[in-house]
Amino acid sequence: MTQAAENLGMTTILNSDMASAEAKVTDVLKAEGFGILTQIDVQATFKKKLDVDFRPYKILGACNPKLAHQALTATSEVGLLLPCNVTLAQVGDNQVEVSFIDPIHMMSVIDDEGVVAVAEEAREKLERAFNNLQA
Repeated sequence: MTQAAENLGMTTILNSDMASAEAKVTDVLKAEGFGILTQIDVQATFKKKLDVDFRPYKILGACNPKLAHQALTATSEVGLLLPCNVTLAQVGDNQVEVSFIDPIHMMSVIDDEGVVAVAEEAREKLERAFNNLQA
């Protein structure tokens, strides 16, 4: 695990292809009330926009509507930090690195008790999803 990953969130390697890893990530997030709002296929975007070959890499924007509502009710500026990102990167044959953002770290720039409480609950849910991903 890189230092940046330790500070930003949780990272693991799945022995899987990208499609299977993405399906598993989506399932464990769904079990904790998160849906995928956005999906960025970095490999395809780099090829189309820059004509650059890049390894398979996706950024998933995960959102728990209940928690997002609570956070946006506390302060509308929190929208700049939403959704919670999850990345999937091909790092070897049949190996995908999966990283989940740490909402407490992400929201630490906002000094609001309501946002802190939401970030703590989001972290608990994402940690459970992350642990289930590794099971």
